[in-house]
Parts: sequence; C-alpha cells; structure tokens
Amino acid sequence: MAETEKPLLIKRYASRRLYNTETSDYVTLEDIAGFIRDGREVQIVDLKSGDDLTRQYLLQIIAEHESRGENVLPLGVLTDLVRSYTTQAQSVVPQFLAQSFEMLRDSQSKMMENMTAINPMAKMPGFEALQAQQEAFLKAMSGGFGNWKAPEDGAAPKGGQAPAKGDDLDDIKKQLAELQSKLNKMN
Repeated sequence: MAETEKPLLIKRYASRRLYNTETSDYVTLEDIAGFIRDGREVQIVDLKSGDDLTRQYLLQIIAEHESRGENVLPLGVLTDLVRSYTTQAQSVVPQFLAQSFEMLRDSQSKMMENMTAINPMAKMPGFEALQAQQEAFLKAMSGGFGNWKAPEDGAAPKGGQAPAKGDDLDDIKKQLAELQSKLNKMN
C-alpha cells in the first residue's frame, strides 16, 4: 500500500449498517476483515457524531473470529491483556504489541523476499543430477522422435526405441553444461 493512500472510509449509519463510501454499498464485518487482509487501511466513523469507531469494530472482528474457533490469541495473552487494563503496565503494553507486530511484518516480508530471490531447491544435494536426468528424458521424449528413422527393411527396432548414437550423448552433455552455466549466472 502506498504511504499517501487514504484509508477506506466506512460510515456507520444510525441503523448500525456499515456503508463503504468508495463503492457506495453496504458492507459486513467480514467484508471489512477482507479489506484489511488485502492490505487496505480502514477507518470506520459514526455518520451522525463523526466519532472514530475503528478500534471498536476491529475488536469485534477479532472477537467473532475467536468465537468461531479461529484462535489466534492464546488464553495467556488474552489474560495478560485484561490484566494490562487494570494495572500501571497499561502504558507499556500497546507500545510493546505495536513493535512486536511491526517486527513480525518485517521478518515475514524479508523471508518472502529471500524465498523469491533464491531457488532453495538449487542447494539440495543431487539437484543438478536430477535436472540432468529430467533434461535427458525430455530430450529423448521430444527431440528423439524427430531424429528417428525406420530401418530399411521396414521392421520396427527392438524394444520400440530408436538406435542410440554416440553423438546424442555428447549433445546431451553439451546442453547440460549450457543449462548449468545459465543456472550459475542466475544464482
């Protein structure tokens, strides 16, 4: 999401219905949860008073997910949150939670960058040999048919395969070396 993008404005009417000002239609809490999962910032305001109700509705979304068995918050964390409202630790807990989630988001995005930047399969032992086998198989299945010639007497070759040539093996080795060179350049 761009830093300059405004939050999606949702207005709550007196009837408690939620109205998406961007699409001019009514939305549910599940719709709002979907917007948030898609990376949108959401702001929910009371139409009449202008009060910001975002926190209240986000807590309601969390409560609904928890009540359906989609437990994300362990019982101990919920208990500690309740305690933090009744103790002097209240001022520390929101900052701690905000920093913890920021660190989680950063580490998740870095992990995704690392996964897309390198091919983890390339570091597996025997990966190159597996690639060579697959390439030889595909070449035999596709390229080999075009080079096959029927015997002059019209009889099919034994085993249903084309006669092997020494040059084919050299070609496969050459193609394998070219492929490995390309893979090394990519890494």
